[in-house]
Amino acid sequence: MTERSDAKGPLAGVLVLDLSRILAGPTATQLLGDLGATILKIESPKGDDTRSWGPPYADAETGQLSAYFMSANRNKHSITANLKTEEGQALVRRLAQEADILIENFKPGDLARYGLDYDKISAINPTLVYCSISGHGQTGPMRDRPGYDLMAQGFGGIMSLTGAPDGAPMKVGVGIADVMCGMYATVGILAALRHAEATGEGQQIDLALVDAQMAWLINEGANYLTSGNVPARRGNAHPNIVPYDVFACSDGHVIIAVGNDTQFARFCAAIDRPDLAEAPDYATNPLRIANREPLTKAIAQTLATWKAADLITALYAVSVPAGPIHDVAQALGSDQAQARGAVIAMDQPAADDGAVRLLGNPLKLSRTPVTYRHAPPTPGADTDQLDDILSKLRRLRDC
Repeated sequence: MTERSDAKGPLAGVLVLDLSRILAGPTATQLLGDLGATILKIESPKGDDTRSWGPPYADAETGQLSAYFMSANRNKHSITANLKTEEGQALVRRLAQEADILIENFKPGDLARYGLDYDKISAINPTLVYCSISGHGQTGPMRDRPGYDLMAQGFGGIMSLTGAPDGAPMKVGVGIADVMCGMYATVGILAALRHAEATGEGQQIDLALVDAQMAWLINEGANYLTSGNVPARRGNAHPNIVPYDVFACSDGHVIIAVGNDTQFARFCAAIDRPDLAEAPDYATNPLRIANREPLTKAIAQTLATWKAADLITALYAVSVPAGPIHDVAQALGSDQAQARGAVIAMDQPAADDGAVRLLGNPLKLSRTPVTYRHAPPTPGADTDQLDDILSKLRRLRDC
């Protein structure tokens, strides 16, 4: 294995050919880029679809750097190529010969029309890790149907669990099906890369938005498989723990997360309701689940008289998990967010302010920290510098 400098990231020297767009694939490649890999983002002449998903834009006049696009496309070089042309196809094949990883999210079968499918590309680079992301996967009766995050959330079951009990099914507030698919993709890619480096044998990863969505139903999926009971919407309540919910105070809302019987006793004492801890109907968590409705009503009536800050302070003092509900500005502006590097700034001359602010990577690696080397690029910004990028990469691999 090639020696790499820790300062350049654990994936320094790894070349990723990124044929993905929207969110799932770009989430994976941004993470790989943060870890030091060289990412060549191949964009059509029109650019990634999400460049126009705004406002807001960092460059209001040109509209090439939407906030949505920038959320998943730092640490990448933008190379423009039309895959419908022989020239564009030849460029991808040339780059694939040097790449360690290729990631794409075309509809199944589309890249075969251009001779860029796994069978054709692996023939010229047998060690390549080739990750294919699609709505429903490369097989199955729904193979040819398109898929977006909202559709995956609906098909995969999460929307049936989200929202008020008497309300409509509700999507999660962000594209979580896409993001989690990107996370699964990253794990699969790194596992396949390790295998390729150890054996010289590449492989294809077949990953579907819907598959990933159903996989992270987690305990609710397991609840159904174990009991046969279809889970229902409970708002903010937990299916397996009570009380674990959002409660209204006199001046706002507070999260209460009581995880065991001991915490429940301390919680009841702290809110001056020892009678609840002493009641036989609430003595254990299974009993509290069985008697969820009257217990939740009693707690809600009591907490309605508290001020939110006073309640959080009281519960913190007795080690009962509780916390506020921040809006995005409060979350990203908090002292904790600042201390943890949750927000970063990167120079980008094309932006109106000459810089862009982005969400930071949450990984804190003690030996090989993430790096922020390239701001989200304008379309085709690095096309003319492609040979220089590859030369630099080759020198890095030879170190």
